[in-house]
Amino acid sequence: MSGSPPPAGGFVRRIGLFQAATINMSQMCGIGPFVTIPLMVAAFGGPQAVIGFIAGALLALADGLVWAEMGAAMPGSGGSYVYLRQAFQYRTGRLMPFLFVWTAMLFIPLIMSTGVVGFVQYLGYLAPDLGQTSGDLIGLGIVALVVLLLWRGIEHIARITAVMWAVMITAVVLVILAAATDFSAHLAFTYPAHAFDLGSDHFWLGFAGGLTIGIYDYLGYNTTAYMGAEIKDPGRTLPRSIIYSILGIMAIYLLLQIGTLGVIDWHRMTNADDIASTSVASAVLEKTWGKGAADTVTVLILITAFASVFTGLLGGSRVPYDAARERVFFRPYAKLHPRHRFPMLGLATMGVITAIGFLIGRHTDLATLIQLLTTVMVIVQALAQIVALTVLRRRQPALKRPYRMWLYPVPSIVAFVGWCVIYGYADKNSPGRHPIEWSLAWLALGCVAFVVWARLEKVWPFGPKEISEEYLAPAASDPEPAGA
Repeated sequence: MSGSPPPAGGFVRRIGLFQAATINMSQMCGIGPFVTIPLMVAAFGGPQAVIGFIAGALLALADGLVWAEMGAAMPGSGGSYVYLRQAFQYRTGRLMPFLFVWTAMLFIPLIMSTGVVGFVQYLGYLAPDLGQTSGDLIGLGIVALVVLLLWRGIEHIARITAVMWAVMITAVVLVILAAATDFSAHLAFTYPAHAFDLGSDHFWLGFAGGLTIGIYDYLGYNTTAYMGAEIKDPGRTLPRSIIYSILGIMAIYLLLQIGTLGVIDWHRMTNADDIASTSVASAVLEKTWGKGAADTVTVLILITAFASVFTGLLGGSRVPYDAARERVFFRPYAKLHPRHRFPMLGLATMGVITAIGFLIGRHTDLATLIQLLTTVMVIVQALAQIVALTVLRRRQPALKRPYRMWLYPVPSIVAFVGWCVIYGYADKNSPGRHPIEWSLAWLALGCVAFVVWARLEKVWPFGPKEISEEYLAPAASDPEPAGA
Protein backbone atom coordinates (compact mmCIF):
# COMPACT_ATOMS: atom_id res chain seq x y z
CA MET A 1 0.00 0.00 0.00
CA SER A 2 3.05 2.25 0.02
CA GLY A 3 2.76 2.79 -3.73
CA SER A 4 5.61 0.49 -4.73
CA PRO A 5 6.38 -3.23 -4.43
CA PRO A 6 8.33 -4.25 -1.33
CA PRO A 7 12.02 -5.09 -1.70
CA ALA A 8 12.86 -8.77 -2.08
CA GLY A 9 14.04 -9.02 1.52
CA GLY A 10 11.13 -7.08 2.98
CA PHE A 11 10.54 -3.40 3.67
CA VAL A 12 13.44 -1.19 4.75
CA ARG A 13 12.94 1.48 7.42
CA ARG A 14 14.50 4.42 5.60
CA ILE A 15 11.89 7.23 5.79
CA GLY A 16 12.68 9.89 8.40
CA LEU A 17 10.46 12.55 9.96
CA PHE A 18 10.95 15.24 7.31
CA GLN A 19 10.30 12.81 4.45
CA ALA A 20 7.28 11.35 6.26
CA ALA A 21 5.74 14.78 6.85
CA THR A 22 6.26 15.82 3.21
CA ILE A 23 4.72 12.54 1.99
CA ASN A 24 1.59 13.29 4.03
CA MET A 25 1.48 16.90 2.85
CA SER A 26 1.92 15.85 -0.79
CA GLN A 27 -1.16 13.66 -0.53
CA MET A 28 -3.15 16.28 1.40
CA CYS A 29 -2.57 19.23 -0.90
CA GLY A 30 -3.30 18.17 -4.45
CA ILE A 31 -6.05 19.75 -6.54
CA GLY A 32 -8.32 20.03 -3.46
CA PRO A 33 -7.77 23.62 -2.26
CA PHE A 34 -7.96 24.99 -5.79
CA VAL A 35 -11.48 23.67 -6.35
CA THR A 36 -13.05 23.67 -2.88
CA ILE A 37 -12.77 27.34 -1.87
CA PRO A 38 -15.88 28.26 -3.92
CA LEU A 39 -17.67 25.17 -2.54
CA MET A 40 -16.85 26.24 1.01
CA VAL A 41 -18.07 29.78 0.36
CA ALA A 42 -21.31 28.43 -1.12
CA ALA A 43 -21.83 26.14 1.88
CA PHE A 44 -21.49 28.99 4.41
CA GLY A 45 -22.89 31.76 2.24
CA GLY A 46 -20.04 34.20 2.73
CA PRO A 47 -16.37 34.72 3.67
CA GLN A 48 -17.00 33.14 7.07
CA ALA A 49 -16.27 29.98 5.09
CA VAL A 50 -12.82 30.01 6.71
CA ILE A 51 -14.59 28.29 9.63
CA GLY A 52 -14.88 25.18 7.46
CA PHE A 53 -11.13 24.86 6.95
CA ILE A 54 -10.48 25.37 10.67
CA ALA A 55 -13.14 22.80 11.61
CA GLY A 56 -11.70 20.36 9.08
CA ALA A 57 -8.25 20.82 10.60
CA LEU A 58 -9.55 20.19 14.13
CA LEU A 59 -11.31 17.00 13.00
CA ALA A 60 -8.16 15.90 11.16
CA LEU A 61 -6.08 16.53 14.29
CA ALA A 62 -8.47 14.59 16.54
CA ASP A 63 -8.69 11.71 14.08
CA GLY A 64 -4.96 11.96 13.40
CA LEU A 65 -4.26 11.15 17.07
CA VAL A 66 -6.21 7.90 16.58
CA TRP A 67 -3.99 7.09 13.61
CA ALA A 68 -0.91 8.14 15.60
CA GLU A 69 -1.48 5.69 18.44
CA MET A 70 -2.47 2.83 16.16
CA GLY A 71 0.35 3.43 13.71
CA ALA A 72 3.01 3.71 16.42
CA ALA A 73 1.80 0.49 18.07
CA MET A 74 1.39 -1.51 14.84
CA PRO A 75 3.84 -0.05 12.32
CA GLY A 76 3.15 -2.46 9.50
CA SER A 77 2.20 -1.94 5.87
CA GLY A 78 -1.55 -1.50 5.58
CA GLY A 79 -2.85 1.12 7.99
CA SER A 80 -6.58 0.67 8.68
CA TYR A 81 -6.50 -2.82 7.23
CA VAL A 82 -4.05 -3.90 9.97
CA TYR A 83 -5.77 -2.05 12.81
CA LEU A 84 -9.25 -3.37 12.00
CA ARG A 85 -7.93 -6.89 11.58
CA GLN A 86 -6.26 -6.81 14.99
CA ALA A 87 -9.18 -5.24 16.84
CA PHE A 88 -12.18 -7.11 15.46
CA GLN A 89 -10.71 -10.57 14.77
CA TYR A 90 -11.98 -11.88 18.13
CA ARG A 91 -15.67 -11.60 17.23
CA THR A 92 -16.03 -11.23 13.47
CA GLY A 93 -12.90 -12.82 12.04
CA ARG A 94 -11.80 -11.04 8.87
CA LEU A 95 -15.06 -9.22 8.21
CA MET A 96 -13.89 -5.71 9.12
CA PRO A 97 -10.61 -5.70 7.16
CA PHE A 98 -12.50 -7.19 4.20
CA LEU A 99 -15.11 -4.41 4.40
CA PHE A 100 -12.36 -1.81 4.64
CA VAL A 101 -10.83 -3.04 1.38
CA TRP A 102 -14.31 -3.22 -0.16
CA THR A 103 -15.09 0.39 0.72
CA ALA A 104 -11.57 1.53 -0.23
CA MET A 105 -12.23 0.10 -3.68
CA LEU A 106 -14.90 2.81 -3.97
CA PHE A 107 -13.74 5.84 -1.99
CA ILE A 108 -10.13 5.85 -3.25
CA PRO A 109 -11.06 6.11 -6.95
CA LEU A 110 -13.84 8.59 -6.07
CA ILE A 111 -11.17 10.80 -4.51
CA MET A 112 -9.17 10.46 -7.73
CA SER A 113 -12.23 11.37 -9.79
CA THR A 114 -12.44 14.72 -7.97
CA GLY A 115 -8.97 15.43 -9.33
CA VAL A 116 -10.17 14.74 -12.87
CA VAL A 117 -13.19 17.00 -12.34
CA GLY A 118 -10.84 19.71 -11.10
CA PHE A 119 -8.59 19.20 -14.12
CA VAL A 120 -11.48 19.78 -16.53
CA GLN A 121 -12.69 22.79 -14.54
CA TYR A 122 -9.33 24.54 -14.76
CA LEU A 123 -8.90 23.50 -18.37
CA GLY A 124 -12.08 25.48 -18.94
CA TYR A 125 -10.17 28.62 -17.99
CA LEU A 126 -7.68 28.07 -20.82
CA ALA A 127 -10.43 26.94 -23.21
CA PRO A 128 -13.55 29.00 -22.36
CA ASP A 129 -15.58 27.40 -25.16
CA LEU A 130 -15.10 23.90 -23.75
CA GLY A 131 -18.54 22.28 -23.76
CA GLN A 132 -20.07 19.61 -21.53
CA THR A 133 -19.51 16.74 -23.97
CA SER A 134 -15.97 17.83 -24.81
CA GLY A 135 -15.15 18.14 -21.11
CA ASP A 136 -16.56 14.67 -20.45
CA LEU A 137 -14.47 13.14 -23.23
CA ILE A 138 -11.30 14.90 -22.08
CA GLY A 139 -11.82 13.74 -18.50
CA LEU A 140 -12.38 10.14 -19.60
CA GLY A 141 -9.29 10.46 -21.77
CA ILE A 142 -7.25 11.59 -18.75
CA VAL A 143 -8.38 8.54 -16.78
CA ALA A 144 -7.54 6.25 -19.70
CA LEU A 145 -4.11 7.88 -20.10
CA VAL A 146 -3.29 7.44 -16.42
CA VAL A 147 -4.30 3.77 -16.49
CA LEU A 148 -2.33 3.23 -19.71
CA LEU A 149 0.82 4.80 -18.22
CA LEU A 150 0.49 2.75 -15.05
CA TRP A 151 -0.22 -0.38 -17.08
CA ARG A 152 3.31 -0.19 -18.42
CA GLY A 153 4.72 -0.21 -14.91
CA ILE A 154 6.52 2.57 -13.06
CA GLU A 155 10.02 2.56 -11.61
CA HIS A 156 10.55 6.19 -10.61
CA ILE A 157 7.61 6.93 -8.31
CA ALA A 158 9.83 8.79 -5.82
CA ARG A 159 10.95 11.25 -8.50
CA ILE A 160 7.39 11.72 -9.77
CA THR A 161 6.17 12.42 -6.23
CA ALA A 162 8.97 14.93 -5.71
CA VAL A 163 8.10 16.73 -8.96
CA MET A 164 4.41 16.74 -8.02
CA TRP A 165 5.27 18.22 -4.62
CA ALA A 166 7.40 20.95 -6.20
CA VAL A 167 4.76 21.89 -8.80
CA MET A 168 1.98 21.90 -6.21
CA ILE A 169 3.94 24.04 -3.75
CA THR A 170 4.91 26.44 -6.55
CA ALA A 171 1.27 26.87 -7.59
CA VAL A 172 0.06 27.41 -4.01
CA VAL A 173 2.86 29.88 -3.18
CA LEU A 174 2.24 31.88 -6.36
CA VAL A 175 -1.48 32.19 -5.58
CA ILE A 176 -0.76 33.24 -1.98
CA LEU A 177 1.84 35.82 -3.09
CA ALA A 178 -0.43 37.17 -5.81
CA ALA A 179 -3.29 37.55 -3.33
CA ALA A 180 -0.99 39.36 -0.89
CA THR A 181 -0.13 42.01 -3.51
CA ASP A 182 -3.76 43.09 -3.95
CA PHE A 183 -5.35 42.06 -0.64
CA SER A 184 -8.49 43.84 0.57
CA ALA A 185 -9.39 43.31 4.21
CA HIS A 186 -12.84 44.72 3.46
CA LEU A 187 -13.54 41.87 1.01
CA ALA A 188 -12.08 39.17 3.26
CA PHE A 189 -13.67 40.19 6.55
CA THR A 190 -17.01 41.75 5.69
CA TYR A 191 -19.67 39.18 6.55
CA PRO A 192 -23.34 39.02 5.58
CA ALA A 193 -26.04 39.52 8.19
CA HIS A 194 -26.58 36.58 10.57
CA ALA A 195 -23.37 34.90 9.34
CA PHE A 196 -22.64 33.63 12.85
CA ASP A 197 -26.19 32.96 14.04
CA LEU A 198 -25.59 29.74 15.99
CA GLY A 199 -29.30 29.35 16.61
CA SER A 200 -30.03 29.06 12.91
CA ASP A 201 -30.48 25.73 11.14
CA HIS A 202 -28.92 27.39 8.09
CA PHE A 203 -25.64 27.92 9.97
CA TRP A 204 -25.37 24.32 11.12
CA LEU A 205 -26.32 22.95 7.71
CA GLY A 206 -23.57 25.09 6.21
CA PHE A 207 -21.18 24.05 8.97
CA ALA A 208 -21.78 20.34 8.27
CA GLY A 209 -21.28 20.90 4.54
CA GLY A 210 -18.16 22.95 5.21
CA LEU A 211 -16.80 20.33 7.61
CA THR A 212 -17.23 17.69 4.89
CA ILE A 213 -15.37 19.81 2.36
CA GLY A 214 -12.74 20.70 4.96
CA ILE A 215 -11.92 17.12 5.92
CA TYR A 216 -11.82 16.19 2.22
CA ASP A 217 -9.08 18.81 1.79
CA TYR A 218 -7.08 17.28 4.66
CA LEU A 219 -7.40 13.66 3.52
CA GLY A 220 -3.91 12.20 3.26
CA TYR A 221 -2.72 13.08 6.77
CA ASN A 222 -2.64 9.34 7.46
CA THR A 223 -0.55 8.30 4.43
CA THR A 224 2.53 7.39 6.47
CA ALA A 225 0.43 5.05 8.61
CA TYR A 226 0.03 2.90 5.50
CA MET A 227 3.82 2.90 5.15
CA GLY A 228 4.59 1.97 8.77
CA ALA A 229 6.95 -0.83 7.72
CA GLU A 230 9.16 1.72 5.94
CA ILE A 231 9.30 4.41 8.66
CA LYS A 232 12.38 4.94 10.83
CA ASP A 233 11.63 4.84 14.57
CA PRO A 234 7.86 4.65 13.88
CA GLY A 235 6.92 5.10 17.54
CA ARG A 236 8.19 8.68 17.35
CA THR A 237 8.13 9.48 13.64
CA LEU A 238 4.56 8.42 12.78
CA PRO A 239 2.73 10.56 15.36
CA ARG A 240 4.87 13.61 14.60
CA SER A 241 4.54 13.24 10.84
CA ILE A 242 0.74 13.22 11.16
CA ILE A 243 0.52 16.19 13.52
CA TYR A 244 3.15 18.33 11.77
CA SER A 245 1.64 17.75 8.33
CA ILE A 246 -1.86 18.76 9.51
CA LEU A 247 -0.56 21.94 11.15
CA GLY A 248 1.53 22.79 8.09
CA ILE A 249 -1.31 22.30 5.63
CA MET A 250 -3.70 24.21 7.90
CA ALA A 251 -1.38 27.25 7.72
CA ILE A 252 -1.17 26.96 3.92
CA TYR A 253 -4.95 26.59 3.54
CA LEU A 254 -5.71 29.56 5.77
CA LEU A 255 -3.32 31.80 3.83
CA LEU A 256 -4.80 30.56 0.56
CA GLN A 257 -8.42 30.91 1.69
CA ILE A 258 -8.11 34.33 3.31
CA GLY A 259 -5.90 35.62 0.49
CA THR A 260 -8.39 34.49 -2.14
CA LEU A 261 -11.32 36.07 -0.28
CA GLY A 262 -9.34 39.29 -0.06
CA VAL A 263 -9.03 39.49 -3.86
CA ILE A 264 -12.20 37.91 -5.29
CA ASP A 265 -15.64 39.06 -4.15
CA TRP A 266 -17.25 35.97 -2.63
CA HIS A 267 -20.44 36.58 -4.61
CA ARG A 268 -18.49 35.75 -7.78
CA MET A 269 -17.64 32.30 -6.39
CA THR A 270 -21.33 31.45 -6.02
CA ASN A 271 -22.19 32.52 -9.58
CA ALA A 272 -22.09 29.45 -11.82
CA ASP A 273 -21.46 31.67 -14.87
CA ASP A 274 -18.36 33.29 -13.35
CA ILE A 275 -14.94 31.71 -13.88
CA ALA A 276 -14.25 32.28 -10.16
CA SER A 277 -16.74 29.53 -9.31
CA THR A 278 -14.71 26.86 -11.13
CA SER A 279 -11.16 28.27 -11.47
CA VAL A 280 -10.79 30.61 -8.52
CA ALA A 281 -6.97 30.45 -8.41
CA SER A 282 -6.81 31.51 -12.07
CA ALA A 283 -9.21 34.36 -11.30
CA VAL A 284 -6.92 35.55 -8.48
CA LEU A 285 -3.85 35.57 -10.75
CA GLU A 286 -5.71 37.27 -13.58
CA LYS A 287 -6.89 40.10 -11.34
CA THR A 288 -3.54 40.64 -9.64
CA TRP A 289 -0.75 39.78 -12.10
CA GLY A 290 -2.58 39.57 -15.42
CA LYS A 291 -3.76 36.95 -17.91
CA GLY A 292 -0.27 35.61 -18.71
CA ALA A 293 0.47 34.78 -15.08
CA ALA A 294 -3.00 33.27 -14.69
CA ASP A 295 -2.43 30.99 -17.69
CA THR A 296 0.94 29.87 -16.30
CA VAL A 297 -0.42 29.01 -12.86
CA THR A 298 -3.40 27.25 -14.46
CA VAL A 299 -0.97 24.98 -16.31
CA LEU A 300 0.78 24.21 -13.00
CA ILE A 301 -2.59 23.35 -11.44
CA LEU A 302 -3.39 21.04 -14.39
CA ILE A 303 -0.07 19.25 -13.83
CA THR A 304 -0.85 18.96 -10.12
CA ALA A 305 -4.29 17.50 -10.86
CA PHE A 306 -2.92 14.95 -13.32
CA ALA A 307 -0.06 13.93 -11.02
CA SER A 308 -2.40 13.52 -8.05
CA VAL A 309 -4.61 11.14 -10.03
CA PHE A 310 -1.55 9.28 -11.29
CA THR A 311 0.05 8.71 -7.88
CA GLY A 312 -3.32 8.12 -6.22
CA LEU A 313 -4.28 5.28 -8.55
CA LEU A 314 -0.76 3.88 -8.34
CA GLY A 315 -0.97 3.57 -4.57
CA GLY A 316 -4.69 2.78 -4.42
CA SER A 317 -4.39 -0.20 -6.74
CA ARG A 318 -2.10 -1.83 -4.15
CA VAL A 319 -4.83 -1.90 -1.48
CA PRO A 320 -6.79 -4.92 -2.80
CA TYR A 321 -3.52 -6.51 -3.93
CA ASP A 322 -1.98 -6.50 -0.43
CA ALA A 323 -5.23 -7.76 1.11
CA ALA A 324 -5.66 -10.55 -1.44
CA ARG A 325 -2.03 -11.59 -0.98
CA GLU A 326 -2.71 -12.01 2.75
CA ARG A 327 -5.98 -13.89 2.08
CA VAL A 328 -8.31 -11.11 3.21
CA PHE A 329 -9.80 -10.36 -0.20
CA PHE A 330 -10.60 -12.11 -3.47
CA ARG A 331 -7.54 -14.00 -4.73
CA PRO A 332 -7.60 -12.71 -8.35
CA TYR A 333 -6.60 -9.28 -7.00
CA ALA A 334 -3.27 -10.77 -5.88
CA LYS A 335 -2.22 -11.44 -9.47
CA LEU A 336 0.56 -9.25 -10.86
CA HIS A 337 1.30 -8.35 -14.46
CA PRO A 338 3.77 -11.01 -15.69
CA ARG A 339 6.25 -8.44 -17.02
CA HIS A 340 5.78 -5.12 -15.26
CA ARG A 341 4.78 -6.57 -11.88
CA PHE A 342 1.83 -4.36 -10.98
CA PRO A 343 -1.65 -5.43 -9.71
CA MET A 344 -3.66 -5.60 -12.92
CA LEU A 345 -7.17 -6.22 -11.58
CA GLY A 346 -6.91 -3.58 -8.84
CA LEU A 347 -5.72 -0.94 -11.30
CA ALA A 348 -8.38 -1.83 -13.87
CA THR A 349 -11.20 -1.82 -11.29
CA MET A 350 -10.20 1.50 -9.79
CA GLY A 351 -9.70 3.02 -13.24
CA VAL A 352 -13.28 2.15 -14.18
CA ILE A 353 -14.68 3.49 -10.89
CA THR A 354 -12.66 6.69 -11.30
CA ALA A 355 -14.21 7.22 -14.73
CA ILE A 356 -17.72 6.61 -13.37
CA GLY A 357 -17.10 8.94 -10.43
CA PHE A 358 -15.86 11.64 -12.81
CA LEU A 359 -19.08 11.43 -14.83
CA ILE A 360 -21.14 11.59 -11.63
CA GLY A 361 -19.27 14.72 -10.57
CA ARG A 362 -19.64 16.32 -13.98
CA HIS A 363 -23.38 15.66 -14.24
CA THR A 364 -24.24 16.53 -10.64
CA ASP A 365 -21.63 18.73 -8.97
CA LEU A 366 -18.30 18.39 -7.22
CA ALA A 367 -19.84 18.90 -3.78
CA THR A 368 -22.08 15.86 -4.32
CA LEU A 369 -19.08 13.74 -5.33
CA ILE A 370 -17.18 14.80 -2.19
CA GLN A 371 -20.25 14.07 -0.07
CA LEU A 372 -20.56 10.59 -1.58
CA LEU A 373 -16.91 9.60 -1.06
CA THR A 374 -16.86 10.84 2.56
CA THR A 375 -20.03 8.97 3.51
CA VAL A 376 -18.65 5.78 1.99
CA MET A 377 -15.48 5.96 4.11
CA VAL A 378 -17.08 7.09 7.39
CA ILE A 379 -18.56 3.85 8.76
CA VAL A 380 -15.85 1.28 8.07
CA GLN A 381 -12.72 3.38 8.16
CA ALA A 382 -13.35 6.44 10.33
CA LEU A 383 -15.88 5.28 12.94
CA ALA A 384 -14.79 1.64 13.10
CA GLN A 385 -11.16 2.64 13.55
CA ILE A 386 -12.00 4.93 16.46
CA VAL A 387 -13.85 2.03 18.08
CA ALA A 388 -10.87 -0.23 17.27
CA LEU A 389 -8.59 1.99 19.37
CA THR A 390 -10.72 1.40 22.48
CA VAL A 391 -11.16 -2.30 21.67
CA LEU A 392 -7.40 -2.82 21.40
CA ARG A 393 -6.76 -1.00 24.68
CA ARG A 394 -9.05 -3.54 26.34
CA ARG A 395 -8.22 -6.64 24.29
CA GLN A 396 -4.46 -6.13 24.07
CA PRO A 397 -3.43 -4.09 27.13
CA ALA A 398 0.12 -5.47 26.82
CA LEU A 399 0.48 -4.07 23.30
CA LYS A 400 3.55 -1.87 23.21
CA ARG A 401 2.38 1.71 22.62
CA PRO A 402 5.31 4.07 22.03
CA TYR A 403 2.76 6.86 21.68
CA ARG A 404 -0.47 7.14 23.65
CA MET A 405 -3.21 9.55 22.59
CA TRP A 406 -3.10 12.84 24.45
CA LEU A 407 -6.10 13.37 26.77
CA TYR A 408 -7.62 9.98 25.87
CA PRO A 409 -10.50 9.51 25.18
CA VAL A 410 -11.34 13.17 24.40
CA PRO A 411 -9.82 13.25 20.86
CA SER A 412 -11.57 9.96 20.05
CA ILE A 413 -14.91 11.41 21.12
CA VAL A 414 -14.32 14.64 19.17
CA ALA A 415 -13.39 12.67 16.05
CA PHE A 416 -16.37 10.33 16.45
CA VAL A 417 -18.81 13.25 16.82
CA GLY A 418 -17.24 15.07 13.87
CA TRP A 419 -17.58 12.10 11.55
CA CYS A 420 -21.16 11.54 12.75
CA VAL A 421 -22.01 15.17 11.91
CA ILE A 422 -20.64 14.67 8.39
CA TYR A 423 -22.60 11.46 7.95
CA GLY A 424 -25.81 12.66 9.60
CA TYR A 425 -26.07 15.80 7.43
CA ALA A 426 -25.02 14.10 4.18
CA ASP A 427 -28.53 13.75 2.72
CA LYS A 428 -29.49 17.31 3.70
CA ASN A 429 -26.38 18.70 2.06
CA SER A 430 -27.04 16.69 -1.11
CA PRO A 431 -30.83 16.80 -1.47
CA GLY A 432 -32.13 14.19 -3.84
CA ARG A 433 -28.74 12.45 -4.14
CA HIS A 434 -29.12 10.11 -1.10
CA PRO A 435 -25.42 9.60 -0.22
CA ILE A 436 -26.32 7.89 3.08
CA GLU A 437 -28.53 5.35 1.32
CA TRP A 438 -25.89 4.69 -1.34
CA SER A 439 -23.18 4.20 1.30
CA LEU A 440 -25.36 1.75 3.24
CA ALA A 441 -26.19 -0.11 0.02
CA TRP A 442 -22.47 -0.43 -0.79
CA LEU A 443 -21.78 -1.66 2.74
CA ALA A 444 -24.59 -4.22 2.52
CA LEU A 445 -23.27 -5.41 -0.83
CA GLY A 446 -19.85 -5.74 0.81
CA CYS A 447 -21.31 -7.96 3.50
CA VAL A 448 -22.79 -10.21 0.81
CA ALA A 449 -19.43 -10.28 -0.96
CA PHE A 450 -17.75 -11.23 2.32
CA VAL A 451 -20.12 -14.17 2.82
CA VAL A 452 -19.32 -15.42 -0.69
CA TRP A 453 -15.59 -14.94 -0.15
CA ALA A 454 -15.62 -16.53 3.33
CA ARG A 455 -17.44 -19.55 1.91
CA LEU A 456 -14.81 -19.96 -0.78
CA GLU A 457 -11.92 -19.50 1.66
CA LYS A 458 -13.57 -21.57 4.43
CA VAL A 459 -12.97 -18.93 7.11
CA TRP A 460 -15.32 -17.52 9.75
CA PRO A 461 -18.30 -17.88 9.72
CA PHE A 462 -17.68 -21.04 7.64
CA GLY A 463 -14.50 -22.00 9.45
CA PRO A 464 -12.50 -21.28 12.58
CA LYS A 465 -11.43 -17.79 13.56
CA GLU A 466 -7.74 -17.17 13.05
CA ILE A 467 -6.48 -15.03 15.93
CA SER A 468 -3.21 -13.26 15.24
CA GLU A 469 -1.56 -11.09 17.87
CA GLU A 470 1.84 -10.63 16.28
CA TYR A 471 2.28 -7.09 17.53
CA LEU A 472 2.10 -8.28 21.15
CA ALA A 473 5.55 -9.86 20.77
CA PRO A 474 8.05 -7.00 21.23
CA ALA A 475 11.10 -7.09 19.01
CA ALA A 476 14.46 -6.63 20.66
CA SER A 477 15.32 -3.77 18.36
CA ASP A 478 12.19 -1.74 19.11
CA PRO A 479 12.84 1.72 20.58
CA GLU A 480 11.90 2.48 24.15
CA PRO A 481 8.38 3.85 24.65
CA ALA A 482 8.22 7.62 24.60
CA GLY A 483 5.57 10.29 24.56
CA ALA A 484 5.13 12.38 21.47
